[in-house]
Amino acid sequence: MRKAEVRRVTRETRIELSLSLDGSGQTRITTGVGFFDHMLDALCRFGMLDLDARCDGDLNVDAHHTVEDVGLCLGQAIGEALGEKRGVRRAAHAFIPMDEALAFAAVDLSGRPFLQWDWGGGGPDAPPPDINVGAMPARLFEEFFRAVCQKAGLTCHIRVTGRNAHHMLEAVCKAFGRSLDDAKRVDERQADIIPSTKGVL
Repeated sequence: MRKAEVRRVTRETRIELSLSLDGSGQTRITTGVGFFDHMLDALCRFGMLDLDARCDGDLNVDAHHTVEDVGLCLGQAIGEALGEKRGVRRAAHAFIPMDEALAFAAVDLSGRPFLQWDWGGGGPDAPPPDINVGAMPARLFEEFFRAVCQKAGLTCHIRVTGRNAHHMLEAVCKAFGRSLDDAKRVDERQADIIPSTKGVL
């Protein structure tokens, strides 16, 4: 079982997180931001990740530090649990619809942190929607995924279209989870091989 535990304490957040890459989508998540908890649960269910995460953050300021720092911890846990990535499929993608919304995510366990995000089909320079879903600004999801990619060493491309921000963000989280699940899956044909022409990821 590929597992990791991460603890992070700063003046802004206190986080304890445990992750199993080879789970069944079971979660216990408490960040103080209800919509964020809901989206993390969706990500884990589609990613077949077991996640236990608790964050006590400075929500009296706003949700930014909580969302970004949980992303950093989740990314760190993914990276540690993957180890040297021997035998993984490495790269995968997924389309997930949710009513009028459609999200695409492509993930490469490349060791090179990079996030390309396209809101609403407007290209990478399109501004995020300046709206809240529940108590959470929609734009913070881009910061969350950037933090995950930074710490996990993932290359990730996300594109989403739609009209309902809840549907759009939920489709994104499910598409990312599904593509991560496929990328982290061990291919028995190359179970002892690191999938890189360089010999290391």
